[in-house]
Amino acid sequence: MSDDINVLALVKGEERYLFLFNDENKGQALRTLGRYASNSELSFSWYDAAVLSQKVRNMKKQTSQVDPVKDRFEYPQVGDLLSGEEPNF
Repeated sequence: MSDDINVLALVKGEERYLFLFNDENKGQALRTLGRYASNSELSFSWYDAAVLSQKVRNMKKQTSQVDPVKDRFEYPQVGDLLSGEEPNF
């Protein structure tokens, strides 16, 4: 389980929709999108719910592929590039 908080935002005219959830609460976030879409007092549409729900489902895939701390140290040093030798990763 991750302690990371996922953030999803939508701006429609004057309305702002901001969804905060962790991996444990993805189902609840998806249900909330449906409730907002079914509320006729909001400009939030079923199309918005579909697009954002796809983003919710794909968030784990995107975050698990990127490790900014690990990737930060894998770049070659400038001296290695200038030496003409292939850097070792």
